[in-house]
Amino acid sequence: MNKIFDILKGDRGIWMVLIILSFFSLLIVYSSTGSLAYRQMGGNTFFYLMKQFIMLFLGFGVIVLIVNFVPVKYMSIFSPILLGISFVFIIVALVLNIGSDATGRTFSLGPLSFQPAELAKISLVLFVSRLLANNQDKDHKPSRRTFLWIMGISGVVCLAISMANFSTAALLFATVVILLFVGRVPAKYLLVTFGAGILVAVMFYFLAGVVDLGRIDTMRNRIDRYIHGDPNSEIGMTQADYAEMAIFRGGRLGNGPGGSEVRNYMAAAYNDFIFAILVEEYGWFSFFVILAYFIFASRAAIIVNQSRRTFPAFMVTGLSSMLVMQALINMGVSVGLLPVTGQTLPWVSMGGTSTLFTAMSIGFILRASYQNKQDESGNKPLVEQANLIPDEDQAFAEVGAID
Repeated sequence: MNKIFDILKGDRGIWMVLIILSFFSLLIVYSSTGSLAYRQMGGNTFFYLMKQFIMLFLGFGVIVLIVNFVPVKYMSIFSPILLGISFVFIIVALVLNIGSDATGRTFSLGPLSFQPAELAKISLVLFVSRLLANNQDKDHKPSRRTFLWIMGISGVVCLAISMANFSTAALLFATVVILLFVGRVPAKYLLVTFGAGILVAVMFYFLAGVVDLGRIDTMRNRIDRYIHGDPNSEIGMTQADYAEMAIFRGGRLGNGPGGSEVRNYMAAAYNDFIFAILVEEYGWFSFFVILAYFIFASRAAIIVNQSRRTFPAFMVTGLSSMLVMQALINMGVSVGLLPVTGQTLPWVSMGGTSTLFTAMSIGFILRASYQNKQDESGNKPLVEQANLIPDEDQAFAEVGAID
């Protein structure tokens, strides 16, 4: 056990959350992919279970590598490079899919394909955290110049993402707003930011159908269906209708593992609406999944509170907020509280490279937790001891900076 704990560094509460979510993920993915297996894999239902197991295993590997071998200061140093690379991938994916039926979300490199927005989400949080940490101290809040830099870069990145995935862009923008609030940006700037976000969303809504701008027409249609009802419901069952039916059928105790019937009629039962299938099969026991995300949020808050440096505190705040908000959005869509968005349930929905990007975010959080423990014990490599803050009053010094 000691050898295992030597490898699984960082907050043990988050490690337990990952194990719980992995358990539910394997169960529900195996159950919800039955019809998909018969359509695409000749009835081999074991295939998608093994695929999910492998991706989770690789995800744990990514987390272990980051926690053990990637110092927090490198996350700050290389964040501009990661952001630049992800932005280039986003633009290339959009350009390559102009005039095609593809959404422009995916960038393909031979057999490997991924969504550049997933990398951009992480790198933008790291970059904004770096700017906030570098441009303030105990007595001085971030300046107007810093605010404009953050809003300019974040606005361009979110705008590019919104052309293919508006909900992801909105989620990322909300995360940036949270970081600005935590980073002590003046209230008047926060109001400007919030107003700008609302203005852009309204503008996109009314431009949809008039100007061909990526998938903003999809965004408007989803909002209209949520407000006025889906006309397709008068013809037959929609995905949202099936999700609500699944939750109704689940009741208090659920129908047991593999007991879902609605899964056979839902195209996105294993990703966008996986929470509905979870409730159908496990009833109120699915509360353990909800509880796991709240435990994750609380443990992340503890990591932030224990941080003696601003960059890791901002980074953990941004990454954890983004993951928890994504989970809440997925659940809200399944129960009919929110319009359909296409956001998956982190670490539970069936995924490929998206699982690895989620693992990267969690790895960064756990590395910050591990660094906090090292800072407290004073047991740090010499290369990192130089970056310790001798006076706790200087808690706003940027990670890696030596004054």
